[in-house]
Amino acid sequence: MFVDEVEIKVEAGDGGDGCTAFRREKYVPMGGPYGGNGGHGASVIFKVDEGLHTLLDLRYQKTIKGKKGENGRGKNQHGAAATDLIVKVPLGTVVTDLDTNLVIADLSTKDAEAVIAKGGRGGRGNTAFKTQTNTAPNYSEKGEEGEKRNLKVEVKMLADVGLVGLPSVGKSTIISCVSRSKPKIAAYHFTTLNPNLGVVKSSDGDSFVMADLPGLIEGASHGEGLGDKFLRHIERTKIIAHVIDMSASEGRDPYEDYLTINKELEAFNEKLMQKPQIIIANKMDLESAKENLLKFKEKVALEIFEVSAATNTGLQKVVDKLAQMLKEIPSNPLYEDSQIESHILYKFEREEPFTITKEDDVWVISGKEVERIFKMTKFTSDEAVYRFAKKLRRMGIDDKLQELGAKEGDQVRILDFYFDYKD
Repeated sequence: MFVDEVEIKVEAGDGGDGCTAFRREKYVPMGGPYGGNGGHGASVIFKVDEGLHTLLDLRYQKTIKGKKGENGRGKNQHGAAATDLIVKVPLGTVVTDLDTNLVIADLSTKDAEAVIAKGGRGGRGNTAFKTQTNTAPNYSEKGEEGEKRNLKVEVKMLADVGLVGLPSVGKSTIISCVSRSKPKIAAYHFTTLNPNLGVVKSSDGDSFVMADLPGLIEGASHGEGLGDKFLRHIERTKIIAHVIDMSASEGRDPYEDYLTINKELEAFNEKLMQKPQIIIANKMDLESAKENLLKFKEKVALEIFEVSAATNTGLQKVVDKLAQMLKEIPSNPLYEDSQIESHILYKFEREEPFTITKEDDVWVISGKEVERIFKMTKFTSDEAVYRFAKKLRRMGIDDKLQELGAKEGDQVRILDFYFDYKD
């Protein structure tokens, strides 16, 4: 089964918890803290496997979850880091974050890999908090939560030339003649249900990859037929080759066919219209094809190649032309930098560490940084609570609450935790 798009949830592993422990040996006076750190959680990594051509393995997985790091132990024993989870995907896989609509990774080269969700760091044991002024800290940290993402994973085939055209114009026949690809060929619409790839060789020995993209009809870009499912595969192609039934054997006007396909390509992605195009006038062995071609040439200025896939006539000339064009076309990235998520955070772009709003009579503090600190705090000792309050004060939360008019005894909430505000 060919599956080229799935939506999944990915959860990296949480970091292991730090340990609170003390040396208690009989002959070790003033033993001090002895708790180890937690291990790093498993990151989820997507890696290209050239033996895969479909996302079938991911179709029935609702959630991919990495393992948690081991907790720290006494005697300063650090927990082991969890092994990263490697998910194998086909060449040409694009991973998009559904919450931000930014591309996380475009895996378009051999052995490419990308960290899709980072594992949480391990919490520190109480040994890590020992200082000259606090020689026996009675607190440790919880492990940091791993990243959680809702993803759309797509395969966008790496083909140099994409054959496009309405059903039954002969795309599958053409690719079967010029390559060793053996697509299903029959005299009815939508015979081809999956894109077909074929390696094509020119007279000079140059080879390139050609794709037969099925299912394009009017309205394909909006979900009609199969076109919306397979139009994504033409985004990587360097050249678009329009295959047109010049004999009008289906009762359609060849020029209207050409306009229809271009309209759908533009509606799906305007950048497709900037790609070089050629016209392959197929079925030239049938009646009325010559006459229709003369009318077509009056309206279209593109280079037109007359072929008959049924008799394998004129196809080598097309292949040689495409090979020549490919030598002159530079390789451009599929996505611009603005579309790709960046992990580099410049100071002037840094988010505020917290925001404060009021819901009914409760002050609500939110923000990634303050929530991260809260989740990593073990509220098991007065010392840990004091340390948490001190961190909030250093972040400026106390001053901000006072500025907004918070009064002694007002309720303050962080996530599901309520506490009283004290001036």
